[in-house]
Amino acid sequence: MKHQGEKIGLVAGWGSFPIRVAERLMQQGFQVYCVGICGHADPALRDICTDFREFGMGKMGAQVNYLRSKGVQRATMAGKIFKTLLFQRGFVLKNMPDFAFWKHFYPVFVTRSKDRRDDTLLLTVTGLYADGGIRFAPATDFAPELLVKPGLLTNRKISDKLNEDIQFGWRMAKQMGQLDIGQSVVVKSQAVLAVEAIEGTDACIRRAGQLCKGGGFTVVKVAKPQQDMRFDVPTIGVGTIETMADAGGKVLAIEAGKTIILDEADVIAAANRLKISVIAVDPAAHHGGSVDQPSAA
Repeated sequence: MKHQGEKIGLVAGWGSFPIRVAERLMQQGFQVYCVGICGHADPALRDICTDFREFGMGKMGAQVNYLRSKGVQRATMAGKIFKTLLFQRGFVLKNMPDFAFWKHFYPVFVTRSKDRRDDTLLLTVTGLYADGGIRFAPATDFAPELLVKPGLLTNRKISDKLNEDIQFGWRMAKQMGQLDIGQSVVVKSQAVLAVEAIEGTDACIRRAGQLCKGGGFTVVKVAKPQQDMRFDVPTIGVGTIETMADAGGKVLAIEAGKTIILDEADVIAAANRLKISVIAVDPAAHHGGSVDQPSAA
């Protein structure tokens, strides 16, 4: 309880990650004031946080004002925001952006002098909050145990052929990350089957399954070379494993130390049950050779 009474904001998107972060913050003694993004945040956060308020995606000035009214000067963000919503008809009318939103996002949505890559959008969000006197910290600073440690996590060893696919996919995924396109690449026999873009990892895996009916492919998910740990950190959970099993995936390779694994024991149990190998690759030891496979924990 070393942070007893200290106030912190939590900007919560979709998924269970915001719940895990909120629980950890409360355990550490923080007063947690949660900005739940409408249509994304789990209502369960109401019962976990000190206070919870739901806001539309475009009400960013209102979000900042809410946190400032509670005396919050530091915040963290967790959970997925569905970027595809930006391209739906009537997005602006539906979300009714406020003045602060337009002040910062005018170059993105009107003059288009800025692009809509993830880093561009998220850095604009952090800049908007900073103008309101609120700085962001990585959620993993408060829950470092969620970052996966290196090694083979499951019982099934990885063959030399599949190991070659991990090496190939790693190089491809890092190059795609450098361009800020996506974090995941699906490969088989050193051929790229699918690349994650705006649709997200699960949809990318399902598309690979549709294109490769024989299955047996490898999914490689990595952090971007320029990864800002305050947001968009690679995350997997049981749903990722179940999607892979349905699509015919055989191996999931993730980046140790920079990938969040939610409910790790459940993920490992599901992977073992569904006969999927999961390995966390240590980037410091990755030089294009074979991936070490220590015994599963």
